Amino acid sequence: MEDHPEGLMSDQTADITRIKESARSLSKIHREFSQNANPADGLGVGTLGEQSLVDVFDDFGDNWKIHRERLTDELKKLSEILSTAAKAYQDIDHQLAEALRAADKKDSGGKGAGT
Repeated sequence: MEDHPEGLMSDQTADITRIKESARSLSKIHREFSQNANPADGLGVGTLGEQSLVDVFDDFGDNWKIHRERLTDELKKLSEILSTAAKAYQDIDHQLAEALRAADKKDSGGKGAGT
């Protein structure tokens, strides 16, 4: 890890728009997973062809329900974390901009920039 001279800011940036889009996408995926169960539910031998295939889909459906619930919980948590992060970055950016404007105003003796 490289040391930075005192007073220099990091070159790290946060793409707030992308973070918000990711939060919305995860929220949409969460809804889809919450609302849609096993796609083979209700399909029988007439549709799938063999009882062994029906049994496999039934087993899959049971396991899928358990894992889907865990996954939806994690998707919801991650979506909330991203939303919170985007808001925090926005708030910090706003506060920094306000502080810089106040410092510029103070340095120029309250006359404003360019005078």
